[in-house]
Amino acid sequence: MQFIDEARISVKAGDGGNGCISFRHEKYIPKGGPDGGNGARGGSITICADRQLNTLLDFRYKHHYIAERGENGRGKDQEGKSGKNVIVRVPCGTLVRDALKGKTIVDLINDGDEIIIAQGGKGGRGNGEFATATNQAPRFAEPGTPGEERELILELKLLAEVGLVGFPNAGKSTLISVISAAKPKIADYPFTTLVPNLGLVRYAEGRSFVVADIPGLIEGAHEGKGLGIQFLKHIERTKVLVFLIESISENPKKDYQVLLNELASFKSAIAKKKKIVALTKMDIADESQKNKLAKMKFGRGVEAMPISAVAGEGVQHLLDAMWQALKKP
Repeated sequence: MQFIDEARISVKAGDGGNGCISFRHEKYIPKGGPDGGNGARGGSITICADRQLNTLLDFRYKHHYIAERGENGRGKDQEGKSGKNVIVRVPCGTLVRDALKGKTIVDLINDGDEIIIAQGGKGGRGNGEFATATNQAPRFAEPGTPGEERELILELKLLAEVGLVGFPNAGKSTLISVISAAKPKIADYPFTTLVPNLGLVRYAEGRSFVVADIPGLIEGAHEGKGLGIQFLKHIERTKVLVFLIESISENPKKDYQVLLNELASFKSAIAKKKKIVALTKMDIADESQKNKLAKMKFGRGVEAMPISAVAGEGVQHLLDAMWQALKKP
């Protein structure tokens, strides 16, 4: 399935039905009173989060959502039938913004979260509602009011507790395939991962967490270079960031700092999250590189650990560190 994480749609709630102008026409009552019924309310449009969805792909093919108009009132004081409501279902983690004002309207995080995004118009009153002692035969009725109309931006931000960050080919996809049931594409060239991947890690009985693997970052990603800028938003909700740094890099510490700067330049709050450094590909590092890494520090409170996802070395230690970081307030 194609991954789409942003869409623009228009919604139009149903107009209210018009009130009716009518008078009783019954045998032996030549001058019956007003009996025009009220118009009905138009259908509203609701946006609802659905855990069974994981992409905004459907909105690439359907952009307009229109609810049913309320029926007009009828004679004999008959009220019209209300317009049918429309429910627009989106993945959990969808942010809804006003396209014209740019203002965030709601963040639908949990399954079943919903909001009435466009209210249906009210039905107009029929002339039977306006009869008084001084005006017993009103010849007017109210029109229905228009339903709300809006242009919206839907933006999906994945719901994950741990985010994997690194340069292309750092081993993120390999790691997520080892620790979860996710099966991303893996190959030895840059930008193998073109879309975010989510993996559920079953850490222990009754203990699990979700990990997000985003496409590799390059220096300048916050300015739109590479693919990173498109997907950095998907780690905004995470509690812990795991930086995957190649152990065979010429300068692992510099690599870490470049990645950290990119996150801070995109949004400072992301760079302040809890951090773990995973030094990948230790199975192909030589002894001198291993000795050098053993003494390397990446910042206060940042734990660094050597791993080889391919060989399975250090992976459990890394999972333990992820779990402990998630449990800390």
